[in-house]
Amino acid sequence: MWQPRSLEDSATMSVETPSATENKNIHAWDDGGAASAAALTAWVGARLAAHENALARLLAVQGERTPENSLSLYDEAIEQLNLAGAQAGILNSVAEDKGVRDQAQLEAQRVSVAGSALSLNREVYEALVAINVEKASPATKHYLERTLLSYRLAGVDKDQPTRDRLQTLHEKATRLSLEFSRNIQEGGKTIQATADELEGLPADYLARHPFDADGNVVISTDPPDMQPVMTFAANSSLRERMFLAYNTRAYPANRQVLLDLLATRQEIASILGFRSWADLATADQMMQSAANVRTFLEKLNEASRDGAKHEHKLVLDFARERHGNLKEIDITSRGYWYEQFRRAAFDFDSQSVRPYFPYAQVEAGVLKTAAQLFKVEFRRSQATAWHRSVSVFDVFEGGVHVGRFYLDMHPREGKDKWFSAAPVVTGVRGRVIPEAALICNFPGGDEEPVLLTPQQLETLSGEPEHIPQQQHELEARAAEAERRASQQTPRDPGLLQYSDVVTFFHEFGHLMHAILGGHTEWVGLSGFATEGDFIEVPSQMLEEFFRDEKLLQSFAKHYETGEVLPSETIKKMKHAGSFGRADWVRSQLYYTTLSLDLHDQDPTKLDLDEITKRLYQSLQPWTWADGNRMYASFGHLTGYSSNYYTYAFDKVIALDFFGQFDPKDLLGCEAGARYRKTVIEQGGSKPGRQLVRDFLGRDEEFSAFSKWLNEEFEEQVVAGVR
Repeated sequence: MWQPRSLEDSATMSVETPSATENKNIHAWDDGGAASAAALTAWVGARLAAHENALARLLAVQGERTPENSLSLYDEAIEQLNLAGAQAGILNSVAEDKGVRDQAQLEAQRVSVAGSALSLNREVYEALVAINVEKASPATKHYLERTLLSYRLAGVDKDQPTRDRLQTLHEKATRLSLEFSRNIQEGGKTIQATADELEGLPADYLARHPFDADGNVVISTDPPDMQPVMTFAANSSLRERMFLAYNTRAYPANRQVLLDLLATRQEIASILGFRSWADLATADQMMQSAANVRTFLEKLNEASRDGAKHEHKLVLDFARERHGNLKEIDITSRGYWYEQFRRAAFDFDSQSVRPYFPYAQVEAGVLKTAAQLFKVEFRRSQATAWHRSVSVFDVFEGGVHVGRFYLDMHPREGKDKWFSAAPVVTGVRGRVIPEAALICNFPGGDEEPVLLTPQQLETLSGEPEHIPQQQHELEARAAEAERRASQQTPRDPGLLQYSDVVTFFHEFGHLMHAILGGHTEWVGLSGFATEGDFIEVPSQMLEEFFRDEKLLQSFAKHYETGEVLPSETIKKMKHAGSFGRADWVRSQLYYTTLSLDLHDQDPTKLDLDEITKRLYQSLQPWTWADGNRMYASFGHLTGYSSNYYTYAFDKVIALDFFGQFDPKDLLGCEAGARYRKTVIEQGGSKPGRQLVRDFLGRDEEFSAFSKWLNEEFEEQVVAGVR
């Protein structure tokens, strides 16, 4: 999941990632901002001062305005604003000290206030309107056109009292969004389980959860704890307690916060002349309007309805055969019964492949695959980060340093509990290299990461040349690895489910988009700076690569025996994985329709519990669980707001893109180089629609998605269940 900026940050929404004018003071943590609230405040203050200075110079320009003397100064101002916003946002999500997290939230709000003020600054807008772009590049023209549109959508053409009201509303929306997210981040819960409730859970999971003095096990709602319970635990009471704990993490606190946020957004939309926030939020997207979103959703509804009914019948009949008194399957048991059905129908137990996916091995496999696909190399960096457990890598191409990324991959107290990519520094061609981060919550990570050996480092290169390293550094790393091995300290290998492996590569797709797309001529075009409803295309396309047997076997090896994941197991896993896709689409329809409906009607008449349950029952066959308050922890409502449709829409494009690759040579075929050049390297230099046409030679078609959706039935992979 990419963490998008919300529309309340309208001044900076055209620039998805930050940068800095010089390669100094570029990281808040290098100035103590990860450990000290005061240091963070000072660092953000310096960025905002630089932002204001650039705007003052922009307004002081005399004579004809050009991209060189005016747009460059606006871009510099945005650069500083977003550098501050991005790193304050990261520290709000990951800082170890709660005081720093609290201050980071305030700093993010301060940056947003500055951004909102800029979006309503008529003097700046008029200066941009006056720029002569007759001889400018197409990318420059696109940048200016999109920037001026964002100003108009913010309300820059309104009178001063109206602009003042909009400024107040944007500030309120930002505060509410940050509060909503923080409540989720710090709202984790725990449940207790007795020994007889743990049947079905993996052995390594049980080893991580020792019994307390009362004979109970404490299980948290963090994803590495929650997901195995919902998938493998045979005890229905345990699953229900976990489901309700997970889906009430920020309840009741976020109920009123969400209602206030929806009302604030609607008032902004009404002032700007839009019927609803959903219409405003889609006005500058590929989809263009809420009505077009609904047309797309109806197409998904038609495509998935029959398949979902068939899947539900198969699973329900199967469950009833094993539990004669079972009438229905509720939402708390859906994952468990899908797992049991797949074991019987496909002879595939998803637990059986977990030993082949220890975290460190998967990380190396992801990096090696990406290096080969994009023809780059990754080297472990000595650069500092915000926490000692974060791994830092530099990206090289042809020996040239082209990027850096940070991997913060395991849970810890106070850290954001989801899986996402975030900007750190936006690159500018020939001036600043791009940086980005993954913030995830995979199992493992209970000790400092072991530094890679020279041989392991070499395997992370997509280029033929040897990776140069200083001998003393290699010797130090080898000695450290030997020391840790000699201690023989038991550690969690971090065994991942196959779905975790796919999630890792999904997020890494965002990362490579930021790095390779971070070398454009303007900050406002670099990295993720596409329309918000194109941003999931690169990540969702990479998901498909790890269905390839050869790629999986390059790193999927048993962590104890070294055995390569057998081909027959991969075949069964792929068949089992294709079952349930229609149900996945129905889930996406539910989340998408909920996010849209919440923003497409009068918020004063909303009953959050009623609409959440009603939409669920209209789109899902599994029985509703009373007490489910999922809306209170639906974090996408702050970033994507009404536009959660992005995931399903981009899945259609991504599958069409993937269809251009040669299945016999995914990493070496010509489509890879063409994809990188026409899509990834462009950043936001072209509209998303043009990026699609440049790569496909046409608009996306629904056929690839339909084939993917119906693969389980077309190939008749669902065998009889005994």
